[in-house]
Amino acid sequence: MVGASFALALAETPLRVALVESVAPGSQSQPSFDERTTALGNASRRIFHALGIWDRIAHEAAAIRAIHVSDAGRFGFARLDAREQGVEAFGYVVPNRVIGSALWERLAASGVALRVPANLEGIEIGADRVDITLRRGPQTAPSGAAQSAISVEHVSARLVVAADGAESRVRKAAGIDAQVRDYDQVALVANVAADRPHDGTAFERFTPSGPMAALPLHDGSYTVVWARSTSQAQKALQLDERTFLSELQRHFGWRAGRFVRAGRRAAYPLQLSRATALASSRAVLIGNAAQALHPVAGQGFNLGLRDAAVLAEILAGAGEDPGAPDALRRFAEQRAADRRGVVGFTDGLVRLFGDSRGPVRAARNLGLLLFDLMPPAKSALARISIGFGGQTPRLARGLPLL
Repeated sequence: MVGASFALALAETPLRVALVESVAPGSQSQPSFDERTTALGNASRRIFHALGIWDRIAHEAAAIRAIHVSDAGRFGFARLDAREQGVEAFGYVVPNRVIGSALWERLAASGVALRVPANLEGIEIGADRVDITLRRGPQTAPSGAAQSAISVEHVSARLVVAADGAESRVRKAAGIDAQVRDYDQVALVANVAADRPHDGTAFERFTPSGPMAALPLHDGSYTVVWARSTSQAQKALQLDERTFLSELQRHFGWRAGRFVRAGRRAAYPLQLSRATALASSRAVLIGNAAQALHPVAGQGFNLGLRDAAVLAEILAGAGEDPGAPDALRRFAEQRAADRRGVVGFTDGLVRLFGDSRGPVRAARNLGLLLFDLMPPAKSALARISIGFGGQTPRLARGLPLL
C-alpha cells in the first residue's frame, strides 16, 4: 500500500512512473486486499485526502476517539481522550481491502504505467540508470486455466524506489544491509464481536504472553492483534471458536464486554528490520523495505506513508533527474529524525513491557499512573501520528503535491 500510494502521489507530476506489483488486485494472496486492518494516524488521513482516496474509504473507517493502555494483572493504566487533545479522533481503523481497492481504482485511472502482475526477474543498478527485467504471466484464473503466456519486459529508469517489503530484493541489489531483530513472536489477528458495540476506544493491553490490541471497526466490532510466541499462536489457531474466545477473554479482561464471536484467525511473524541506509546510487527505500516494525503502537504503515509523502515531494521538484544524489541525500536527511524516533519508541515499548522482573513491572505501572495524570505527556503522545521530527510534507498537511 505504501508503494501504490507513492506512485499515485507522482501521477500528476511530469515524471514517468511505472508501478511493478507481483500480485493482482483481488487475489487472495494480495495483502492489500485481505481482512487485516490498518490504523491510520491523522497525518495519514490527510495524505489520503490529498491523494483523492479518503472519500472512497471513509465509509468503512472507524474513528479512534479514546485509547486505553493497561498492564494485565497490575494496577497501572492510562487513558487518552481525543477531545481533551482538541482533535476529532486519534486515528481511523480501515480494512486493508478497502484501502487497497481505493488505491487501485485511482491508479487504474491515472497516468502511472501499471505492470500488474509482474515479477522482478533481474535488476542492474548503474551510476546513471537502473535496468530492470520483468517477467509477466502466466496469469491463472480461479479455475486454474492459464490466461496468458509468459512475456519478458525490459525497463530502464533513472531511479528505482523499493517498496517491496522487509525482505526487499531491490534493497539487496542496491547493496544496502538491514539490521534484523527477531522478537520470537507472531501476531495473531482476528476480528471479534463483543456483546455491546464499542464507543470508539482502542485498547492496548500488555500481558505476560505478549502485547495485544483491540481496535474499533466500523461495524461495532473489534480487530484484535495479539503478539504471542509461535507455539502459543499455533495452538490458538487450532482452538474452536468458543475456546479461543474464552482464552482471549482471560488475557484481555472485560473492559470491552463479553466476546461472543470471532472471525477467521491468521498469524504473521514479528521482527524489527532496519535498513542501514535509505538510499544508494539510483535506489531509495520506503515503507517496510526501509523499516519493518512491531505492531504494538500501530505506527509501521504511518511511518512508511510519510516516507512516500516526503520522497514524492522531493522528486516532484528534482527536475529531469529524480535519481540525482542530492535528491536522495535530502530524502535520507529529512526522514532521519522521524524514523529514529518511531523505531525507538516502538522497540522500547516491546522491551519495556516484555520485561517480567518485579522492579521493572512496578516502575512501569507507576509510570502509567503518572502518565495518566500528566496532560503534557498525553499531548506529546497524541502528536506521534504526525511524526517525530523533520519537516511535515505537503501531503501530510492535506495539500496537493504541486
